[in-house]
Parts: sequence; C-alpha cells; structure tokens
Amino acid sequence: MQRIIVTGCGTEVGKTVVAAILTVCVGGDYWKPIECGEEIESDTAVMKKLLDLSKHTVHAPAYSFQAPLSPHHAARLENRAIALSSIIVPETQRPLIIETAGGIFVPLTTQSMNIDLCASWAGLWVVVSRHYLGSINHTLLTVHALKERGVSIAGIVFNGEPNPDSEAAILEISQVPYLGRVLPLPYINHETIERLAQQWSGIPLL
Repeated sequence: MQRIIVTGCGTEVGKTVVAAILTVCVGGDYWKPIECGEEIESDTAVMKKLLDLSKHTVHAPAYSFQAPLSPHHAARLENRAIALSSIIVPETQRPLIIETAGGIFVPLTTQSMNIDLCASWAGLWVVVSRHYLGSINHTLLTVHALKERGVSIAGIVFNGEPNPDSEAAILEISQVPYLGRVLPLPYINHETIERLAQQWSGIPLL
C-alpha cells in the first residue's frame, strides 16, 4: 500500500485541499489520524464533501477533539491523552493519503510530535507551502527536518498566487521538486477538486 503524507510549512496553508486533489489523482483513500476543531468543522467532514465516496474511502480519525488547538492541548482540555501506539494505519487496497494535524513539529503529547508519529510509516511526503512573511524559513525548516529523519520527499506544492522569488529560493535551497500549485479559488467543491486533479494527472507520486 502506497502512503502519501501531506504536511505543511504551518497551519491553514491548504493541506486539506491538496490532500483531496492527491487522493483523486492517485485513486486513493484519505485519513487524518488526529484532528482538532470539531466545534467548527472537521477536515474529515470536509473531505467527505470534496470526494466522491463511491470511489474513495474517508477513514475515521484515531483521535478527534473539539477545540481548534494543538492536539496535546486539545486532548488535555478533554482530560484525554494521545497514545501513539494506539494509532493504527487503516488497511486499504488503494493508496492512502495521510494528512498531518498542522506542521511536523506540532506536539501530539509533551514528548512527541507529528514527525515522530508519521516518520515511522514509510510514506512519501508532500510539503504544502503558502506565501506569507516567514514562509521561506518555515518551508525550508520543514524540508530540512524531514531530510534529517531520512524520509522520502516527493516535493512541494505551493498554495496561492505565484511568488517567483520566494519559490525559486525554496526550490533551489531545498533541492526538492516542485509538484504543483493551487491558485486562489472563490469556492472549493467536489467539481473543483476533480478539475484540479485532472490538471495534476502527471504528478510523479506512484
């Protein structure tokens, strides 16, 4: 089973939309192991709206918390604790797209982070970067940390309007491939995801 792990240079950078596009591109299934913010709308719920559920399975998270905070904090507010050993990757015959809860250094407990959980799963990583002041630093730090763990990085997806100077610096310094871009859209729905997936049909992931 091919595993593709989608992470970002920070929070709210567009991981879920990119994960949806990739899920359609590879004919896969989706899973977010830990999610926070059910009181707003969970990414799992959003994904069920963005994907054709006759073709893709959206797996339930191992942990789901109400507060839109880091997992360790959201869990504490509910008097719960996250046990990494209890988080089991779903079995599927299709490629599995796994979305992290925030960036790679987001704490799941006071002793463990996203990277500690996901780096053991032998997946191919995709980094989502959105342009803002400091995003070059955040993106390069993310790539550097992943390389230090020895994981396989498929490449970087940029979310938002092009910024040639920033993107050239990120790609040249990181030496990580450019995979694609998501331009600003007035709305995102099932049809939007299908159209973007067609545009990304040649993305080298499998």
